[in-house]
Amino acid sequence: MSAQNHDDHLHYHGPEGHHHNHVHFVREEIMCHLPYAIFSVAFGLAILSFLAYSACVSATHNTAVCMGSHILFHSFHFMHIVFAATGTMITFLRFSNKVAKAFVIGALSTMLFCTLSDAILPYVGGLILGVDMHFHLCFLTELSNVLPFLVVGLCNGYLMSRHDSSRQGTYSIFSHFVHILISSFASIFYLVSNGFTDWYLSIGPVFVFLVFAVVVPCTMSDVVVPMMFAGADKAHEKH
Repeated sequence: MSAQNHDDHLHYHGPEGHHHNHVHFVREEIMCHLPYAIFSVAFGLAILSFLAYSACVSATHNTAVCMGSHILFHSFHFMHIVFAATGTMITFLRFSNKVAKAFVIGALSTMLFCTLSDAILPYVGGLILGVDMHFHLCFLTELSNVLPFLVVGLCNGYLMSRHDSSRQGTYSIFSHFVHILISSFASIFYLVSNGFTDWYLSIGPVFVFLVFAVVVPCTMSDVVVPMMFAGADKAHEKH
């Protein structure tokens, strides 16, 4: 979606028109991000397959896969936080000049949707498929590791939004793509490292569920939430 079309969505047309435009916009963005999510999850499952195959050579198959997935989950989860915070800041500051509010929205949105995509939804998915899952939440247990990535991501988004306003759209598109790719890896490795070691027996349902777990939170974090709050600012200014 172009920056001009994004601007059009921010115009206030009364309660009914605003609600209609917002629903249409959310649907458009989800459809735009869906192909990225499908390819990203498929690629992530392929990488996981190689990891599982390599571990099969050893006698400690499940242990090796869990340990490797645990390490990979944290790496991708922390990178996910950086890209999510960056994307939220870029989108918000494209349409609003309220920097303090951008940092607040960026931090809260990143914490909520990264947790939802990387931990809560994979955990729920495992339970639905009958797996005895272990619940792990980095924002509660490893805040000292999480915060540096969050702060750097917010600052990075701010700097990128100010670097060259004519290229913000390009930055934002790049950030959306990488955000979804990294999120898919984090969700996949969380699922395996916290109990779903026999994922390959249910790879079809796992694939579908992970696509949903990735595309909805990432779309909300990168586009919908920051633009909704930026749009509220513009509507308030007009009145």
